[in-house]
Amino acid sequence: MSIARDPVIPAAAPRAPDAWSTTLAGERVELHAERALYWPAGGTLFVADVHLGKAAAFRAGGIALPRGGTQADLARLTALLARTQARRLVVLGDFLHAAAGRVAALDAAFVAWRAAHASVALMLVRGNHDDRAGDPPAAWGVDVVAAPHPLAPFLACHEPAAPPTGYALCGHVHPGVSLQGRSAGDHARLPCFVLGRRRAILPAFGGFTGLALVAPARGERIVAIAGVQLFALPEA
Repeated sequence: MSIARDPVIPAAAPRAPDAWSTTLAGERVELHAERALYWPAGGTLFVADVHLGKAAAFRAGGIALPRGGTQADLARLTALLARTQARRLVVLGDFLHAAAGRVAALDAAFVAWRAAHASVALMLVRGNHDDRAGDPPAAWGVDVVAAPHPLAPFLACHEPAAPPTGYALCGHVHPGVSLQGRSAGDHARLPCFVLGRRRAILPAFGGFTGLALVAPARGERIVAIAGVQLFALPEA
């Protein structure tokens, strides 16, 4: 995977949906503009890089940031669970951002959110930020596992992997793409999914996360997110 050049947006691109259906490892999945992947046969919603408590960690370091990011991210999760009727939520690493962000307000918000979704199984595949932040408290009702975790035919991972068997669903990268329009000032950086033969990399779910520009390797496809719209870029 390499740093992206700027693809040109077609002058008359068709209106794209807010969910995009495709097949991975022989299973139908749905990519959602809210930066999530849903596996209908497994009743499982996958998200990556939520980074709960990131703004609080910055505030603890003396950087003034607005509040409300946690509630906004939890509301997006609620909407996705309602829309998909998923029975299980899998976080592909970096659920928590840092130990400094584990403040009382975050704990209270998540405990309340979890109580409202008690019937949904919740699994965290540990990521590099989770190693530093520590596992969520028991009251959060999160089953924590190490990567790669088998959910056949998928492997739930954090860092990108290309396994010899199975199909990896990964996070960590916060992938994005830079798009250039027809005019010099028409330019955008958008989060995206990266779909390959043996792995998919999900965009970062958290609202307070950056982007790492990527370009598809041979056999990979980029599905970009523009607001509530999804569209696939031409294959490399």
